[in-house]
Amino acid sequence: MRFPPAFLDEIRDRIPISDVIGRRVTWDRRKSQPGRGDWWACCPFHGEKTPSFHCEDSKGRYHCFGCGVSGDHFRFLTELEGLSFPEAVERLAGEAGLPMPERDAAAEAREARRGTILDALSEAAAFFRQQLHEADGAKARAYLRDRGMDPRTQAAFGLGFAPNSRNRLKEYLAGKGLGKEEIEGAGLVVHGEGIAVSYDRFRDRIMFPIHDAGEKVVAFGGRAMAADAQAKYLNSPETDVFHKGEMLFNLAKARRAAREAGTLVLVEGYMDVIMLAQAGFSHAVAPLGTAMTERQLELLWRTASEPILCFDGDAAGLKAANRAAELALPALKPGRSLRFALLPEGKDPDDLVRDGGPEAFSEVLAAARPLADLVWMRETQGGSFDTPERRADLEYKLKGLFRTIGDEAVRRHYLDDASARLAAFFGAGAPAGRGHQGGWQGRGGGGRGGYGRRDGQKGRGQPGRAAISDRLARSRLASPSNLPAPSLREIAIVVGFVNHPLLMEEEFEVFASLDLAKGDLSRLRSSVLDAHATNPPDGREALLAELGRHGTAGLFEAFEAKLKAVRLWPVLAEAAFEDAREALRQMLHLQHRFQALRRELRLAEEIFGREPTEAAYAHMMEIKSEIERVDGTEALIDGFGLLSGRPMKAI
Repeated sequence: MRFPPAFLDEIRDRIPISDVIGRRVTWDRRKSQPGRGDWWACCPFHGEKTPSFHCEDSKGRYHCFGCGVSGDHFRFLTELEGLSFPEAVERLAGEAGLPMPERDAAAEAREARRGTILDALSEAAAFFRQQLHEADGAKARAYLRDRGMDPRTQAAFGLGFAPNSRNRLKEYLAGKGLGKEEIEGAGLVVHGEGIAVSYDRFRDRIMFPIHDAGEKVVAFGGRAMAADAQAKYLNSPETDVFHKGEMLFNLAKARRAAREAGTLVLVEGYMDVIMLAQAGFSHAVAPLGTAMTERQLELLWRTASEPILCFDGDAAGLKAANRAAELALPALKPGRSLRFALLPEGKDPDDLVRDGGPEAFSEVLAAARPLADLVWMRETQGGSFDTPERRADLEYKLKGLFRTIGDEAVRRHYLDDASARLAAFFGAGAPAGRGHQGGWQGRGGGGRGGYGRRDGQKGRGQPGRAAISDRLARSRLASPSNLPAPSLREIAIVVGFVNHPLLMEEEFEVFASLDLAKGDLSRLRSSVLDAHATNPPDGREALLAELGRHGTAGLFEAFEAKLKAVRLWPVLAEAAFEDAREALRQMLHLQHRFQALRRELRLAEEIFGREPTEAAYAHMMEIKSEIERVDGTEALIDGFGLLSGRPMKAI
């Protein structure tokens, strides 16, 4: 039975999600804030000792930062307690005091039809599996054996064979009591205008069942045995239960494996997925004969925050990668992106694993590059940028692509990244007139920061480069900047994570990736990371005891004393958890922006040192002004400390 969205929303509004989940978990008292409807517990879906399962009553959602599960009231009951969706709705409607909506006869008829279609597909899958092991399936078995697929793998993926007959499947299904409407509705026969008698759609093909998220067979893909077949691969048509642009092959199984692997890998075909699984890569999926769709991209992101898209290393593979990148850009969000891996030309994953073993494919995945690298490579490779207009055109194209990103913060960082790459690419002078030549393995490897800058002939008098005056060259403003380290902000970030160790569960990777200069603060940060990595401490006192064992407790006390002296309360121990969280998030954002600018400034200073032109000087001073603006923004941060009862000192 289908339910009106307004009815489901009314249930969610009447019952806090914490009431539903609280029957199966024990809330963590220190981390939860009941007054704000913010709750934390150890995840009921996977074993853990430190609470990483979070739910918010205001949003009616839950999410585990450990295993990645998320959902609402109904999904919690269906996934944890095994209820069907209608059963979950009926239970919660009763608790909410809402009468169930009247039955929709048309909707129920559609649901019944869907059920009979699924029955037909299930019977067809059994028929195909049986035929693979009959005499007619000998040729298919030999093909699979030659491809190196063992019988266990064939059974695990439910592979079968469709005999070369016009009516064997249709007769088998009719014998099982399935009618003409169900068989046609499942897409198992070809029928329609001009066809007097329907006939089996799949003939003389190895059959790959396609499953939905509940692991029910909803369609098939068939690989032709005959070399002269009209289509090498043939998929089921669109039906009431199958929409190929909204599904991924092997997603149900790969989703479970992805939790252990830490990511999801998308490859191009069924055989790639199956042979990778046999080689130990069970976290691979494939589209169903279509270019990547928005829905498929969303399915990837629901499983992994940064899935890897693996394409063939030929022109078609690169074209598919570029299409996927353009599709993804508008939907990017913090913690939601893509990486791209290209295979050696002429090799598919099956070839790679067969020739070089699992290690060969692992190397390909390890070399996967970020989405920003792929876009940069596409726009620069083989191009000529020997005039200001061409350089401006490159900037226009890059930034135009990045301005399609919907999330403001991600868009800003991509535009900053583009500016840094352009400065590095054009800053060295003469080579800008030649195309960027690096291949996939060498992309981003030529210059500082991985932006592919090429060094070339240096000197004055190059087109578009005016020589800088001696007075300007001697100016103190043109000299390399001496930026102090550690800054008060850096100290505040490290001390804040010590005083509020629960934040480490949300921001561990960000904290670990901070670019701190070597010294006492860096040593303290390393001790904090070691403590969390080996045996996550249960609260601040336990963490301080660990720091004592590492010999860095004295460093922490000295740094904390500096913050107390300037009254920077939100990162101290007595601050409310939400105040500390918000303050540290703001500081981390500013710190990452500041570090990016510092890297860009160092590069600009190097360029200016080699070629002291007016343009290089202007670029360097523009970056210094931006650093000052960041510092100015930092000084304006206020409004924290409301729960702690103290205002926040400017940082």
